[in-house]
Amino acid sequence: MKLLTTIYRQENVNIDGKTIFREAVRGIVFRDDKLLMIYSSVNGDYKFPGGGFEAGELHEEALRREIHEESGARLAQITGELGKTIEYANAFDDDFDTYKQVSYYYFCEINGEIGELDLDDYEEELGFQPIWVSIEQALEINRKVLAESNPAPWWTRREIFILELLQKRNRN
Repeated sequence: MKLLTTIYRQENVNIDGKTIFREAVRGIVFRDDKLLMIYSSVNGDYKFPGGGFEAGELHEEALRREIHEESGARLAQITGELGKTIEYANAFDDDFDTYKQVSYYYFCEINGEIGELDLDDYEEELGFQPIWVSIEQALEINRKVLAESNPAPWWTRREIFILELLQKRNRN
């Protein structure tokens, strides 16, 4: 899958050090001119539905599970790949130097409407809720959160990058 960008969450991240590695999938779901995004009532920002793999899961299986858990929607099909992002950060575990996350973004279609959620504890604490929103509105809100929050959610820069990319694609 094509690499879209590499993000360094902090300066001077030791990318050659002992690394915690995480992979995640993210769904890009359009309906008319709106995106299915996950809104945090605590942080006030938007993120794409998705998350990490469970043991032995393939990309499509993880995407199907994550979209359903975070939005209640059922994945109908993956219609294409946008690309992947890589993020580096200083490790949050003393036994490691670096945290590396690769996120794979897929265009998806869902069956029906959003429904009952099955959130993890931290997702419930952040007030995650699925919302249909325009790219422009999600960008405006996420940029504001990034500028005004200290610290902003760690995913905000990545999601702004993807939203800007989608906005450019829609203009062409």
